[in-house]
Amino acid sequence: MYQLEDESAHLDEMPLMMSEEGFENEESDYHTLPRARIMQRKRGLEWFVCDGWKFLCTSCCGWLINICRRKKELKARTVWLGCPEKCEEKHPRNSIKNQKYNVFTFIPGVLYEQFKFFLNLYFLVISCSQFVPALKIGYLYTYWAPLGFVLAVTMTREAIDEFRRFQRDKEVNSQLYSKLTVRGKVQVKSSDIQVGDLIIVEKNQRIPSDMVFLRTSEKAGSCFIRTDQLDGETDWKLKVAVSCTQQLPALGDLFSISAYVYAQKPQMDIHSFEGTFTREDSDPPIHESLSIENTLWASTIVASGTVIGVVIYTGKETRSVMNTSNPKNKVGLLDLELNRLTKALFLALVALSIVMVTLQGFVGPWYRNLFRFLLLFSYIIPISLRVNLDMGKAVYGWMMMKDENIPGTVVRTSTIPEELGRLVYLLTDKTGTLTQNEMIFKRLHLGTVSYGADTMDEIQSHVRDSYSQMQSQAGGNNTGSTPLRKAQSSAPKVRKSVSSRIHEAVKAIVLCHNVTPVYESRAGVTEETEFAEADQDFSDENRTYQASSPDEVALVQWTESVGLTLVSRDLTSMQLKTPSGQVLSFCILQLFPFTSESKRMGVIVRDESTAEITFYMKGADVAMSPIVQYNDWLEEECGNMAREGLRTLVVAKKALTEEQYQDFEPMQSSSVESTHSTYTCAHRRLPLCPQSRYTQAKLSMHDRSLKVAAVVESLEREMELLCLTGVEDQLQADVRPTLEMLRNAGIKIWMLTGDKLETATCIAKSSHLVSRTQDIHIFRQVTSRGEAHLELNAFRRKHDCALVISGDSLEVCLKYYEHEFVELACQCPAVVCCRCSPTQKARIVTLLQQHTGRRTCAIGDGGNDVSMIQAADCGIGIEGKEGKQASLAADFSITQFRHIGRLLMVHGRNSYKRSAALGQFVMHRGLIISTMQAVFSSVFYFASVPLYQGFLMVGYATIYTMFPVFSLVLDQDVKPEMAMLYPELYKDLTKGRSLSFKTFLIWVLISIYQGGILMYGALVLFESEFVHVVAISFTALILTELLMVALTVRTWHWLMVVAEFLSLGCYVSSLAFLNEYFGIGRVSFGAFLDVAFITTVTFLWKVSAITVVSCLPLYVLKYLRRKLSPPSYCKLAS
Repeated sequence: MYQLEDESAHLDEMPLMMSEEGFENEESDYHTLPRARIMQRKRGLEWFVCDGWKFLCTSCCGWLINICRRKKELKARTVWLGCPEKCEEKHPRNSIKNQKYNVFTFIPGVLYEQFKFFLNLYFLVISCSQFVPALKIGYLYTYWAPLGFVLAVTMTREAIDEFRRFQRDKEVNSQLYSKLTVRGKVQVKSSDIQVGDLIIVEKNQRIPSDMVFLRTSEKAGSCFIRTDQLDGETDWKLKVAVSCTQQLPALGDLFSISAYVYAQKPQMDIHSFEGTFTREDSDPPIHESLSIENTLWASTIVASGTVIGVVIYTGKETRSVMNTSNPKNKVGLLDLELNRLTKALFLALVALSIVMVTLQGFVGPWYRNLFRFLLLFSYIIPISLRVNLDMGKAVYGWMMMKDENIPGTVVRTSTIPEELGRLVYLLTDKTGTLTQNEMIFKRLHLGTVSYGADTMDEIQSHVRDSYSQMQSQAGGNNTGSTPLRKAQSSAPKVRKSVSSRIHEAVKAIVLCHNVTPVYESRAGVTEETEFAEADQDFSDENRTYQASSPDEVALVQWTESVGLTLVSRDLTSMQLKTPSGQVLSFCILQLFPFTSESKRMGVIVRDESTAEITFYMKGADVAMSPIVQYNDWLEEECGNMAREGLRTLVVAKKALTEEQYQDFEPMQSSSVESTHSTYTCAHRRLPLCPQSRYTQAKLSMHDRSLKVAAVVESLEREMELLCLTGVEDQLQADVRPTLEMLRNAGIKIWMLTGDKLETATCIAKSSHLVSRTQDIHIFRQVTSRGEAHLELNAFRRKHDCALVISGDSLEVCLKYYEHEFVELACQCPAVVCCRCSPTQKARIVTLLQQHTGRRTCAIGDGGNDVSMIQAADCGIGIEGKEGKQASLAADFSITQFRHIGRLLMVHGRNSYKRSAALGQFVMHRGLIISTMQAVFSSVFYFASVPLYQGFLMVGYATIYTMFPVFSLVLDQDVKPEMAMLYPELYKDLTKGRSLSFKTFLIWVLISIYQGGILMYGALVLFESEFVHVVAISFTALILTELLMVALTVRTWHWLMVVAEFLSLGCYVSSLAFLNEYFGIGRVSFGAFLDVAFITTVTFLWKVSAITVVSCLPLYVLKYLRRKLSPPSYCKLAS
């Protein structure tokens, strides 16, 4: 403890003060915790009064909800083959349910979602008050019609979405599958499948539930599945059937054996599974280890053959359902700003009502009058605001999807298009986003010699020579051993020739992988594979490669180009074709797949012609450096290749004797085939000898991965380093100009990648994320608080340099110096975080939001980017090589990174500017009529009498002014070409000046001025025709609104002109039909509109005069402002 305090005191002496408060006041400093607890106790009463009751209520509600729907504890299970009735526990139904509501919860649920917004709740209260006779001030429909319209639109939209979800669910749940029973096959619905059922799934059919793979029609005992709907990866995955059930003579024999699967409890991880298969009725009982390669997860598709599996998890317990998270409901900044303004308007409404009652002198039941005034002025807060904005957002989304310059764009979240115009931070993935995820083999390094793209023909000739030499040796000498191998075994220290080293390296690359060649069946060719391998159709044009990593495919395609071709592969063997056409067979004894922890993969193969056993391994340099024999070039060359932007892999091998392999995994004799002298792949059968260390580790149900890694580690010692490969991931089209445009727009770009530091730095330079003139500060690897402190101080002294930091160092900095680190990083022009996990990516997004309060955007293309995309204020997904998972989870989906430029500069700008204008104009529309009502009430001795009757109020917000006001969604201040040419214009948007309290105040003053002029003008000019004040003031009001729209518009569109004249026509025609509504407070005055009066010249010139006085000063002010202080875009346009 003393030592800890000393260290802390020593650190405190070092200056690390980026803000006013010093290091010792930092929130993660543990010495302040006891003091904080005492303070919390002191202000206990204050806490209870302010927040405690909320906390207690929330806790009680949460406790009640948990009791009502207590989750069943998930447990491991024993599943008997074909015997669902033997299940000890009840398991969930295998039905998919994506619906939000049911028949009973639909209406309450939708109403709750609507009325949790202040605006809608306020109007509900106002409308309900009209049922109280004392408060009634007009027709019910005046209040209920707009509210009903809003609710009807919302409920209809929700109902359609809900019905579509129901139909999709029903379609999936009703899919028919073949279920295997004692009496044969029966058809069963997907929703009726139970744990323990044996289900047959055909090619191209969806797997209905999580299953263990028992049998397949493919002779190899394996099949391919497509997992793009589960993990977003487009590559096919190889799955392996349980060998015990695959070897049964017939399908029906599954019911003649007594076997069960022991499966771990359901969990979210789709990349791991631990279980065992046990057959009890054999002597001794057979135990087989089950791993991820023996599973078929729900929502994947069978890509080859027919499969039979036993169901182990259904419904809510399947991996796909457990991984379906409900993303947060994103609310745009503009919506939050408008909500704040709405609350300000509400306070103004209350204040105005109190003033009116005060001027009235609090006579009679003043509280009733207060409420009536609240109702009269309720149009200050316009209910049409939400409707107009939602419709506007739908229009912006439609425009984005129809833009020919960014084809394939999809808007998945229609509520936040304005966010695209407010972004300050862009967080991007590297692979597949900035790069194409198309790998090209570029470099082979053997230590003393390096081969690039221009010298690949040398490798080709070396490979051809070595194989022709081997063939001639084999022809002359039937022992099967080449002189090279003899030399190697007798004198391993002798230096190998370059030719033999190239041959060894190419052979290692073509054998150590998880790639499978796939042959398309051509018309007229049957898919029978009974004939010998030599007769198979191994034609090059018919072959494609499938693997879970594009790097591996690139390596195998390169070996094909230099003459050594992978022509066939199954679970137990591989066939290679030499340049001369000879087919070499290798038996796969063991395969160690790549994991993110080990960062390497290995394979043990036996050459069938020589019976030699070799262990090949390849992986990242950090993982392979401790494993290979001492050398002086690997680290340096890895760094050189990484600086060129190449992805490096280290390839090594180790020759194993029969004894060494037996110690690791005893050969398992076959009772069916093979004599002792012939080494074929059929050796791997049911164990009759004691279990090896490896088998025991694989059968373990606890810490299996650690135990397996420990056993394999015994082989990974003193391996012979063969070569270093370099594969290039090419940049996407127009990445450089796009990043430059975004940087000029004031957007700070952070690259978050799982790749290694050198590659990430290189791509940052080559993509011009970091400009050539900028320095790069590579944050040293730190593990402790002291180191982080020193390194942050060193970084603080640097100015205008990009930061490169690894995930581990980032974790340490965030643990102790979160605030200081984020503050420093935000000052950098660019930041690169390498070796980032998906959760770290999401955490960085959240930190930026919390510390800066600015809007963030995340863009990515893979399943590992989903959490980052969902955490950001605006998520953009790219449909890439890694699948559609990111694009489906995103708010906006694009096909290429370069499209983001137009999406932000043009559509983001327009959406924000238009919504800001639309929102403020709708508020102005409500304020002006409320001002007129206030003036009218003041003249009539503060009587709470409505100025305009029912239909006029509804018509004013709809048919009379809706079209021109809504046509503002077509307005644009800058042409798209100009916005793209001058991205600097985007900087102004992030300041939020288009919608602020300042602009809002200007609109309030305009509304008060115009409302006052219209009402006083009508009363002064028409003193003798006072009964016609309603017709006069309302006509002037409509004309003023139409002229104000014209004043606000910056670029005219033909639809705007149509909307103006259409609204004017509607109003004029309604004067003839709705004359009874134009009387003043019909109950009091009983005056009606005189059609003859409105056609007189007096009426027309007086209305025109009032309108001109209300609008002309604003036109003059606008003209002067344009001339004296034009905005930046006007300067460019001129």
